[in-house]
Parts: sequence; C-alpha cells; structure tokens
Amino acid sequence: MAARIFQRSRNAMQSGKARAEEWVLQFESHRAPLPDPLTGWSGGGDTQSQVTIAFPTLEAAKAYAERYAIACHIVPPAEKKLRLQSYADNFR
Repeated sequence: MAARIFQRSRNAMQSGKARAEEWVLQFESHRAPLPDPLTGWSGGGDTQSQVTIAFPTLEAAKAYAERYAIACHIVPPAEKKLRLQSYADNFR
C-alpha cells in the first residue's frame, strides 16, 4: 500500500478556516481509472483510493503510517502568499 500525507487547503469559496490545519493520509490508486463505456465517466474497482484519514498533526499521521507499515510520501504545505496593497491600488 502506498499513501500520501498532505495538509488540507483552505476552501477558496469560504472565509472559514475549519479543518485547514488537519493533515490527511490518503491512499493512492493501484491502477488507472477506466472510462465507463455507457456514460464515459471514469471509475474503477479500486475502493482503497477513496479512503482518507484525518490527523491533527503531521507526527500523528507519520506514526500511523509507521505502525501499519504504509509506505508514504509527505507533500509539504504550500507557502502562504500575502500581498499587501492599498485600496487606491485597485484603480491604477
């Protein structure tokens, strides 16, 4: 089993920060999704890729992966870009 550990990003459509600090362990798919001949939707029989487990810290997620011998790679969180500007800059 292979998995990746990443930190949730904040929802761009909402101003709230709930669950933004959680770390998630998500299992990777073993095979590529196949298109359904009737509808054209992609899918497959791999239900393991639907499993996600949330942890409060990165250390807790690493400990879980080590305890159950899950090979995982960690995706570092994106840098927060803060651009300060004045209201008058919107009209230049």
